[in-house]
Amino acid sequence: MSTENAATPDADAVRDWQHWHEQRTETVSAPYGPLSLLGTHWLADHPDGSIPDIPGRWAETSDGVVLTARAEDGLTVDGEPLTGEVLLGADSGPVAAARVRHGERRLVVIHREGLWAVRDFDPDAAARRAFKGIDVTAYDARWAVPGRFTPYGENRTVRVGNADGKERGLGPVRRIRSHLGGGHLSVRVSGVWCVEMQGGGGRQRDGGAPCSSEAESLGELSTDDNAADRRARPRGPRHDPPDRP
Repeated sequence: MSTENAATPDADAVRDWQHWHEQRTETVSAPYGPLSLLGTHWLADHPDGSIPDIPGRWAETSDGVVLTARAEDGLTVDGEPLTGEVLLGADSGPVAAARVRHGERRLVVIHREGLWAVRDFDPDAAARRAFKGIDVTAYDARWAVPGRFTPYGENRTVRVGNADGKERGLGPVRRIRSHLGGGHLSVRVSGVWCVEMQGGGGRQRDGGAPCSSEAESLGELSTDDNAADRRARPRGPRHDPPDRP
């Protein structure tokens, strides 16, 4: 990456970014982190109660999910082998604490918009085993710029894809305007999380860049796109990123 016109980074800012990056990597690669998710199975798509590669029979009811299993299925509920049936509600704790287990796998029951689903987490997932890190460029102080926080005149939401395969409204959405690389930058945010960035050069990137703000009110703040790293994925052959504007 070109260092022409690059600002000298503040030591504290670099340290904070490094800490954030390390935490991000640890979270992504955790045994039951995002890379261990094999799939989300909506029970409405499996009316016979059979989910591919997951033992037992899973039936949604008005009260929850009825799971039926035999001893040979190898399922446990609350640490005990399941033989027969049990009524399950939505898991509310961390993935590792899910009630239903199959060996090291965690079968998490969720309830969204009136629908029930089972999420399958496996620490031995191929994506987690192949993970080598998250590609990021070095911290660049040019990407930490002042901006102007302005709410819309009415509440707005943005449709954002979720890990369970569904799109949902994220809001309320507000706007941050600033200047970067000689052009205008407009960022839509929900709380203090940027959900879309559009620059004056016609580029657009969806991501999860955290924006630092002293207060959620009309006024000045700063946004740091150094934390908008690429989505977690196994690192393949290295391709140097293009110079930033």
